[in-house]
Amino acid sequence: MKKLTAIFCLIFWAGLLAGISFLEAPLKFQAPGITIPLGLGIGQLVFQALNKIEIILLIIILACSLPAPLNNIRSILLFTVTILLLVDSFWLLPLLNARAKFVLAGNAPTKSFHHILYIIIDAVKFLSLIVLGFLNLKTLRHEK
Repeated sequence: MKKLTAIFCLIFWAGLLAGISFLEAPLKFQAPGITIPLGLGIGQLVFQALNKIEIILLIIILACSLPAPLNNIRSILLFTVTILLLVDSFWLLPLLNARAKFVLAGNAPTKSFHHILYIIIDAVKFLSLIVLGFLNLKTLRHEK
């Protein structure tokens, strides 16, 4: 049951990333009547909520997966996702939130690589979650 719970959380998390980071975020600015401040405000709320859900999902996945030795591709992928989420949560999202507040206060934004880095991190997380989910499904099938 633990393995099924972990697999569900992995695939669900990947779906959240795909839906929010790669679909909602870029499309919201194309909606009629959406201004930059309104889009940034919505983005802050959505990505703060997403981050909290990601943390909860990671905790569930880790609880269902431990103890696991760091000697196979699944463990390496899980470690990678964990590190990337920590980077997002404690470094990158606070920087992006500060930047959004700066723009919302009426200031012109300076050039920054942080959005591109966030997209790259989310892409790596997404691919890692998908591969990890399918590898776990494959081992589940072989255990029966």
